[in-house]
Amino acid sequence: MALVKYNNNSISAVTSAASIPSSALTLIKTLTASSSATLSFVDGSSDVVLDSTYPIYLFKFINIHPETDARAFTVNFRDGGSSYDATKTTTWFQTYHGENGASGSIGYETGYDLAQSTSDQQLIYQVGNGNDECCSGELWLFSPSSTTFVKHFFGKCSSYYYSNANITGNYAGYCNVTAAIDGVQFKMDSGNIDAGTIKLYGIKDS
Repeated sequence: MALVKYNNNSISAVTSAASIPSSALTLIKTLTASSSATLSFVDGSSDVVLDSTYPIYLFKFINIHPETDARAFTVNFRDGGSSYDATKTTTWFQTYHGENGASGSIGYETGYDLAQSTSDQQLIYQVGNGNDECCSGELWLFSPSSTTFVKHFFGKCSSYYYSNANITGNYAGYCNVTAAIDGVQFKMDSGNIDAGTIKLYGIKDS
């Protein structure tokens, strides 16, 4: 096979080339906690977009550190009113492993799922408040602006368990409402979020 050599003239003769696609992941909003009771993303407020602009939204929570020891990190959804109390049905299971290599386990936790409930959904529990303790994870939300279908979500969160272990919570479910979901709120089940960051991204159609 002959070796083809290119020079400036041959390159300049190119009249078109395939465009490089832009990233499908668009950062919409970053919220940073500082002794915050809640971190809330509301469509149309403070540059937040949570409507039909994107079919999929992704929340990433990074180094969420509670003020109070052994607390649960939670989420809830707003469906057009002023309260975060959308009706939800969910499932939740965990994996667990101690720092000393003991007590590795995996199991479905019936106490942390919801059945047609307006309560907050636990993402992870027993997050420690030691200087190096926190939790991180993500939550995916699909078509929140739909007024036809329920709104599905799922995700995963990894935590430094307050008694020297790792817990990973795996959760999935749906907001069983046909009203649009126009707000998502994160908080601890008790006490404030001392520090941490939550980022909201929109994912474009393929």
